[in-house]
Amino acid sequence: MLANARVATRLPAKDLDRARAFYSEKLGLDPVEQRDGGLRYVCAGGEFAIFLSAGAQSGTHTQMGWEVEDLETTVRELRARGVKFEEYDLPGLKTVNGIADIAGNYPSKGIAERGAWFRDSEGNLLGIGQPVRS
Repeated sequence: MLANARVATRLPAKDLDRARAFYSEKLGLDPVEQRDGGLRYVCAGGEFAIFLSAGAQSGTHTQMGWEVEDLETTVRELRARGVKFEEYDLPGLKTVNGIADIAGNYPSKGIAERGAWFRDSEGNLLGIGQPVRS
């Protein structure tokens, strides 16, 4: 039933104008559509929407992520736009200059993964990953 359905992420925001500015100025993304209380974005491999919410963003886990071909370049370009990356020093997850090497991956995606995380203007935790193929 759901195997043929498209996946679409939903992210909460307390201030849609602030969120729109962050996604445009920091990430270079502009909504393709809007409605009262919501903004819809489309990327190469999916879509996401930001919706007006009075609830609290958890920000304790990755809520959405992008898979990129060159993590260092992407991180460098986002930093130049003012994005601040998280730093972690946890068992099994340590970042160096915002980037973590992660052991293991799904077999079809490679042998490992590299990742980086940042928060949007609303406190949502977003991630960027790059599969390591060999």
